[in-house]
Amino acid sequence: MSTIEKSLAKRAAQQAERPGLADSTLRQEGFKPKSRTPHVDNQSGSYIHCFPWDDLRPLGILTPNTKRSQLAEEYRQIKRPLLMNIDKKGADIVDNANLIMVTSALPREGKTFSAINLAMSIAMERDRTVLLVDGDVAKPTAAKRLGIKHKAGLLDLVDGSSTKMSDVLVRTELPNLRILPAGRPHDRATELLASEQMAQFMSEFSTRYPDRVVIFDSPPLLLASETAVLSSCVGQIVMVVAAEQTSRHTANEALALLDREKIIGLLLNKYRPSLGNRSGSGYGYGYGYGYGYGHEQSPEPDSAPIAQQYPTA
Repeated sequence: MSTIEKSLAKRAAQQAERPGLADSTLRQEGFKPKSRTPHVDNQSGSYIHCFPWDDLRPLGILTPNTKRSQLAEEYRQIKRPLLMNIDKKGADIVDNANLIMVTSALPREGKTFSAINLAMSIAMERDRTVLLVDGDVAKPTAAKRLGIKHKAGLLDLVDGSSTKMSDVLVRTELPNLRILPAGRPHDRATELLASEQMAQFMSEFSTRYPDRVVIFDSPPLLLASETAVLSSCVGQIVMVVAAEQTSRHTANEALALLDREKIIGLLLNKYRPSLGNRSGSGYGYGYGYGYGYGHEQSPEPDSAPIAQQYPTA
């Protein structure tokens, strides 16, 4: 056995022993990160949320000290075309390009994981501020996963019970990152997301600050009709597809609900290169965003990976 073959075999064995992140998450349905004690900003008097970094790292969430990791590098490649489109340097120019919806066809394909990491990665840019909106109001996960316990949020804004944006926005210890939780449960949550009031707030999100990027973690396309309505308010859409999980038919059915006038990209998630093809990490922006192995393993594979279904932007 050659040195290269030995190295590949050793790497394969190590990878096999390493549990997939989604498997770990699925085993912890009731997982609640331990929030660090918030501190008070001396100038504004408002609370600043401190992330439970020690709990987030094992879940594969980007942290400030993972600048040289494979995951950090992969998200640099994912965010770059999105930022170019915002700066009108991409192939297409659209309105509200700084409003980016992250969605998927069905649950458990990694959209929240992707939305959080995309927000974290963009927040590390020097000249950007990021607002991460927990918009999957039927099953809010993003804020909870980040250890945020605020009850008020998006739904409270839309239904009028909270009239000030400052009442529901959560400041964080990352100066460039704000979080908008889903808000209190509401009987008409789906109708509120599809309302004209929601469209007005989306417009405000887009224009309030010129350097702000809004990442909207939306409900799955095939389970919530309001997602397609919300997509009309954004400029860019990132649809997460899970390798060996999302079928081609399911992906096409979800894509058919979206406005093709928007910039639509596919983020290939849960991809693991085979032993004989470990040079590739699984990403490529050809309307097939993606990132590499070792993140959110598919619990129920049922199809081949999907990528590059549309021309490169």
